[in-house]
Amino acid sequence: MAHFNSLRTINVAAVSIIGFALLTTVSAAQSVNVQGVIKGRNGEMMVLKAEDSTDVNVLLTDSTQVGQVQGMFQARRKQMSMAALIPGLKVKAEGTYNDQKQLVATSVSFKGNDLQDAVKIEAGLHETKVRVQQNEEELEKQNAALKAQNQALQQQQAKLTEHDTKIAAHKASVEAAIARFGQLDDYYIFDEVTVYFAHGKTKVDPKYTPQLLALADKAKPINGYMIEVKGFASTVGSTELNQQLSEDRADAVTNILVQQGHIPLTRMLAPGAMGETHQVGDDKTEKGQAENRRVVVRVLQNKAIAGIP
Repeated sequence: MAHFNSLRTINVAAVSIIGFALLTTVSAAQSVNVQGVIKGRNGEMMVLKAEDSTDVNVLLTDSTQVGQVQGMFQARRKQMSMAALIPGLKVKAEGTYNDQKQLVATSVSFKGNDLQDAVKIEAGLHETKVRVQQNEEELEKQNAALKAQNQALQQQQAKLTEHDTKIAAHKASVEAAIARFGQLDDYYIFDEVTVYFAHGKTKVDPKYTPQLLALADKAKPINGYMIEVKGFASTVGSTELNQQLSEDRADAVTNILVQQGHIPLTRMLAPGAMGETHQVGDDKTEKGQAENRRVVVRVLQNKAIAGIP
């Protein structure tokens, strides 16, 4: 009987040890959540600035689920393209860490209108730059008038000089922000194609398809390439309609690059709907309007990867 009890004690201990080992293995593979702001992307690798200010390398795969949570309690989830993961977007990444201490993401989600806000940042900065330029023009007129006045206006001149210093500081701040969002982590423009659209149209003219496919083929051998697609519209019509037109045009070009050019989604930056911003032609003429109804496609390469200082 004592021998039987001894064997029973040994078996219980063995089972406990095995159970503890299994529990440890399961715990090691448990999923973790990291919240923060996307600092940069290079294809399938995304750098996340976590809430504790640390950088987390997040690895995106073809099975990574990207979604936008919606509703008052954020209970609904809208499936989104991986291209929506752009620098400046607040996200929550869920997954497990691999041997390289990379978070292999099973899902990435973001709230409400965070994506829309990130895309509109550049447009808002453009409007601020225009206001700064207008202030500078007005200041130049004032300086010209002051030159014709006598020495009694020196005190006024000193005030205007101080005002000029503040505007210059504001301009430097705006330009730095534009560079931060416009250069997308300091990418080099390797190649570019512009696609033009008819008035009120979003369908891509078939004559541009060979150019887009050639650009896709040229991009693929480039180490660490990314493709940026930005849609624009003329100022004819309402601002809301033109914003939607620019988005639909960018999506139409993106579909050709992905479906026919076989560009992976991990190499596509989110299509930018720039609306009426960045007019390149005189919108008071038909020729200028045609120049503004466009989508600009660029092949980008990170300067650090390219070895460009």
